[in-house]
Amino acid sequence: MMKKKSISASKASLVLFLCQMISALDVPLDLSQPPTITQQSPKDYIVDPRENIVIQCEAKGKPPPSFSWTRNGTHFDIDKDAQVTMKPNSGTLVINIMNGGKAEAYEGVYQCTARNERGAAISNNIVIRPSRSPLWTKEKLEPNQVREGDSLVLHCRPPVGLPPPIIFWMDNAFQRLPQSERVSQGLNGDLYFSNVQPEDTREDYICYARFNHTQTIQQKQPISVKVFSTKPVTERQPILLTPTGSTSTKVELRGNVLLLECIAAGLPTPVIRWIKEGGELPANRTFFENFKKTLKIVDVSEADSGNYKCIARNILGSAHHVISVTVKAAPYWITAPRNLVLSPGEDGTLICRANGNPKPNISWLANGVPIAIAPEDPSRKVDGDTIIFSHVQERSSAVYQCNASNEYGYLLANAFVNVLAEPPRILTPANKLYQVIADSPALLDCAYFGSPKPEIEWFKGVKGSILSGSEYVFHDNGTLEIPVAQKDSTGTYTCVARNELGKIQNEVQLEVKDPTMIIKQPEYKVIQRYGQVSFECIIKHDSTLLPTVIWLKDNDELPDDERFLVGKDNLTIMNVTDKDDGTYTCIVNTTLDSVSASAVLTVVAAPPTPAIIYARPNPPFDLELTGQLERSVELSWIPGDENNSPITNFVIEYEDGLHEPGVWHYQTEVPGTQTTVQLKLSPYVNYSFRVIAVNEIGRSQPSEPSEQYLTKSANPDENPSNVQGIGSEPDNLVITWESLKGFQSNGPGLQYKVSWRQKDVDDEWTSVIVANVSKYIVSGTPTFVPYEIKVQALNDLGYAPEPSEVIGHSGEDLPMVAPGNVQVHVINSTLAKVHWDPVPLKTVRGHLQGYKVYYWKVQSLSRRSRRHVEKKILTFRGNKTFGMLPGLEPYSSYKLNVRVVNGKGEGPASPDKVFKTPEGVPSSPSFLKITNPTLDSLTLEWGSPTHPNGVLTSYILKFQPINNTHELGPLVEIRIPANESSLILKNLNYSTRYKFYFNAQTSVGSGSQITEEAVTIMDEAGILRPAVGAGKVQPLYPRIRNVTTAAAETYANISWEYEGPDHANFYVEYGVAGSKEDWKKEIVNGSRSFFVLKGLTPGTAYKVRVGAEGLSGFRSSEDVFETGPAMASRQVDIATQGWFIGLMCAVALLILILLIVCFIRRNKGGKYPVKEKEDAHADPEIQPMKEDDGTFGEYSDAEDHKPLKKGSRTPSDRTVKKEDSDDSLVDYGEGVNGQFNEDGSFIGQYSGKKEKEPAEGNESSEAPSPVNAMNSFV
Repeated sequence: MMKKKSISASKASLVLFLCQMISALDVPLDLSQPPTITQQSPKDYIVDPRENIVIQCEAKGKPPPSFSWTRNGTHFDIDKDAQVTMKPNSGTLVINIMNGGKAEAYEGVYQCTARNERGAAISNNIVIRPSRSPLWTKEKLEPNQVREGDSLVLHCRPPVGLPPPIIFWMDNAFQRLPQSERVSQGLNGDLYFSNVQPEDTREDYICYARFNHTQTIQQKQPISVKVFSTKPVTERQPILLTPTGSTSTKVELRGNVLLLECIAAGLPTPVIRWIKEGGELPANRTFFENFKKTLKIVDVSEADSGNYKCIARNILGSAHHVISVTVKAAPYWITAPRNLVLSPGEDGTLICRANGNPKPNISWLANGVPIAIAPEDPSRKVDGDTIIFSHVQERSSAVYQCNASNEYGYLLANAFVNVLAEPPRILTPANKLYQVIADSPALLDCAYFGSPKPEIEWFKGVKGSILSGSEYVFHDNGTLEIPVAQKDSTGTYTCVARNELGKIQNEVQLEVKDPTMIIKQPEYKVIQRYGQVSFECIIKHDSTLLPTVIWLKDNDELPDDERFLVGKDNLTIMNVTDKDDGTYTCIVNTTLDSVSASAVLTVVAAPPTPAIIYARPNPPFDLELTGQLERSVELSWIPGDENNSPITNFVIEYEDGLHEPGVWHYQTEVPGTQTTVQLKLSPYVNYSFRVIAVNEIGRSQPSEPSEQYLTKSANPDENPSNVQGIGSEPDNLVITWESLKGFQSNGPGLQYKVSWRQKDVDDEWTSVIVANVSKYIVSGTPTFVPYEIKVQALNDLGYAPEPSEVIGHSGEDLPMVAPGNVQVHVINSTLAKVHWDPVPLKTVRGHLQGYKVYYWKVQSLSRRSRRHVEKKILTFRGNKTFGMLPGLEPYSSYKLNVRVVNGKGEGPASPDKVFKTPEGVPSSPSFLKITNPTLDSLTLEWGSPTHPNGVLTSYILKFQPINNTHELGPLVEIRIPANESSLILKNLNYSTRYKFYFNAQTSVGSGSQITEEAVTIMDEAGILRPAVGAGKVQPLYPRIRNVTTAAAETYANISWEYEGPDHANFYVEYGVAGSKEDWKKEIVNGSRSFFVLKGLTPGTAYKVRVGAEGLSGFRSSEDVFETGPAMASRQVDIATQGWFIGLMCAVALLILILLIVCFIRRNKGGKYPVKEKEDAHADPEIQPMKEDDGTFGEYSDAEDHKPLKKGSRTPSDRTVKKEDSDDSLVDYGEGVNGQFNEDGSFIGQYSGKKEKEPAEGNESSEAPSPVNAMNSFV
């Protein structure tokens, strides 16, 4: 069915506007008139305190008005305030805040007065207030512990801003927190949970306040919520979280938006419903928001007052709340006063009527002064809301203000009385053309002015009679309306305006056009799926109008799908699918009218058909070239068989038989419904074309080539790209470019015109023409100067367009001077900062790339020995004038120099600068040997530190005894002069094991310590005396202790000691330190006491612990280690070392002796004290290798690593430094895993930790082992 779009609504709005203007005709600006305020700032004006304050006041009048301001009721003298200016020919104030003014100083109530000789108009009272976005007050937020199913309110309490902020809740990732019927934000910004669920647990509930005026966002501290579960969760009936109580009141102003809110707690989540008691919610103005928790009524009026009830309900019951709403009203106009133009002696009235709740008071002012104290005017009389004028004279001209106010606001209107004597004038342009559609209204304007008010008459034609009758409507503003214009209404219309002072006329033209019609409308269609359908839309229109046709589907744009083809008079849909069902509308628009017609398409399933074989299409054939032009040609073809799959598109390719014969290039592609295409061509190309058809199965074979078409030659269309100028030598400039390819030449004889000239010098261009190459070298140039360069293509027919210029540089040369004023500031023993003055850019003679600092160690101040000089280089990019030198050796003498670098290389070096690093702490002594044991003495020998890093002041020796139960005795400390290398310790206990801690000192402090253990010899009887208290301290079973780690870059060796039942199955748990992730678990193969963790992340701290399967809750304490970069070290094959072979032989012999003794004791019936023997310590000579000095030692307990008197010097990365150990797990990697005894213990166990100073008291030092047990029988 066809629908014709009506234009009467728009015309009716124009009529309404004209009616409103009946008594408010504008006075032409060339006539005297009182001021009229045309623009002013809003009454409540909130300004940005960071920007200038602009208070608008614009007015018109004749003569042009002058402006003045009051502030807070008193005259505001802007000349006395340097920050305040008034715009020229305007009353607008600009208060300069950005150059020193403070917005707070200009808060207040401002009013503008525009005045000329005929009166004074005033603006509203403009209240200026700077916006405020205060910070959140600091508060301590306690975590919220909530039981599952309970309600919860997270309070936002934003800072009070001006205007109030917009509140929203987000998380730490700045993502909005999801809201639902269960969780939502209230109008006050609080976040309400009707009931909490375990998924509500999080630590980042953050309330944000956005202050739009200052474009700032303030953030509240994160709020933590933890939901704990109790089973079962108790369901509860609804209770209201807000508002509280059973009733409340709300006052809203007329015209505002009324927002009422109810949020309830309960489980299941309550549903909210709203009703108005004794009435209905207003239709079209009622909206529900926030999951129906908020009732929103827009544009409220007094009729919306009443009681509104919200009801919260779930399966267990309901709760309700009644809100009593009262709608008040600020004053609003019923009749606002309008400007009055009178001629001398005429009468008139100004009417000011307003309403409100409560009823507003009406007061009058004349020229901004209360009318009661204004100058007397015998022609006026005030009667409440009306001023009556009688027999006015020119002096009666003035501006009157009507003020209507109540407690909720005020209205202020200016209306002037202008007494003029003016002959008529017509303001509508002469011969204005009006065009309308037949049978629609025609409105012909005749805007006029005159005083007294002219009378208007209309005539048709030059000599026609005056128009009258019901077929015409004459409006007071002079407009002639023809309600139903016909074709014979076309013609010339004359408007005549006359008053007692004169007469004037004006002609306008009216053209009536034929309406646009759809003579063949689209029809209802039923089509099978995958078929093709077409809708027709044939139109008839006025020949002078240009129509446009638009097709819609379901009142929206057509899908962006190439299956939809819009023709001149139809819409075709290819390969129809179910989603194409719908209503299709054809809309025809012209500049004057619009018509439309619609039809429905129904898609049905296709009937069953035999199996269809789908294949790629056959190639197109019969290619034909027509319409040959210099730059285009039309190609047409006949499609081949589509083989049951519609052709979706055709691909057109071309061959250039002149430049690249046999090579086919992509040209374009067209839809499958198109069989002709207009192709754009390039000059000087011998074209052949072929076409390939494409369907959903694939591409056809190419068609046979078309006939060849050679296009004419032409000038090149483009110039070479990527033009550059870079010198290869100090005295040349190498100009390069990317040559044009193939048909880009547009003709034979392709060459290039290369032009250059020195930049910033008044030189002429130098040009050469070169063959088809891509480089040209300009010789004899100054060193590193900028050049303007351009390369233009040309052929036998002429030049390409003028090329763009690029900037290049001639060749660079080495810098001429070295940096000066080199200064070195030593920051600490390993770091220094070097400064230098930059070299002048002219001496760089190239692109400044940076500066290089060469520095090298001259000698160590502690040894005074020179060594091979290894220079180090640091490069600092750009125009830097300082740099840091890291990794220096303490207590050493260094030299350095600085050189500038450009693209050519380095400049000369600055004079060598000498600097020295201060002392540092020394490394550990190079070795510690304990020899010559006697009953009460031991001899200690040591080597000085490999890196003393200063002047050694002394050595510190600490030692303490260890009894048979691994308990440590009191610690003794001895200070030894730095020039000593041995010491005999006397008065020791016989047959006692001692542990020694040894380190060197400089004036800076103590270095790393080295540890060792030794035993004084037995007494004369050759039998060890039992230790005091032996057997009283029993170890706890089971027990895993001494968990130690040796970490490399991506793996770590974990080892431990175990006391407990045999055949325990161990596992290792580990994770990233400080992470909440679950522990990762690795099972240890067998009952061995070591494991290698692989696949670790470099530079990461890990936590580790060891446990035993089958022993509930039994695991070791946690240890922490950190992976680091792999340390370079010597690779030593331990199996080929002589000392290792000897050690293995000694161990085998001792095991054999142990077995013999055990066998003898067993045969004699004696008891074998296994536990006591396992607790005994082994002789130092058969101990596993220690980490620090390459000697052999045992693992120590975790307690061994606790400091007794001073802090630990264990590195934070838990790795063994190269200088501390030349034989570490870093050297051996995982090779140590294969070296263990039959019982699973290591033959040579390595620790990745340094020994720490011992703890005072009796604590276990080492684990029992078969090797230790042998010490009792030697």
